[in-house]
Amino acid sequence: MARINDMELKVVKVKGDFVWHRHEETDEFFMVHRGHVTIDLRDRKVPLAAGQCFVVPRGVEHRPRAEAECELLLLEPAGTVNTGDAGGDRTTTAEPWIPPAGMAR
Repeated sequence: MARINDMELKVVKVKGDFVWHRHEETDEFFMVHRGHVTIDLRDRKVPLAAGQCFVVPRGVEHRPRAEAECELLLLEPAGTVNTGDAGGDRTTTAEPWIPPAGMAR
């Protein structure tokens, strides 16, 4: 993870279906680094391959899913909960950002 102003840049690995959720206060940026992912929306499916990106608008319910392990780059405001309004056992706790040695916070 890296921090850019008040945004967090995260690299995550996904496999299988994630939970349906929405982020009421923020858009969510997905870019595929390696593999393939599908972003399910209630009215359509958005398939993405390496190098492609998609922004889920705030308030739109979605579910990322990948048949095989996929690496994604996410960009979202610091503190955004990964499961949005869904909660549950797949919710991760935010880890504090620690800058590299010699870098001011």
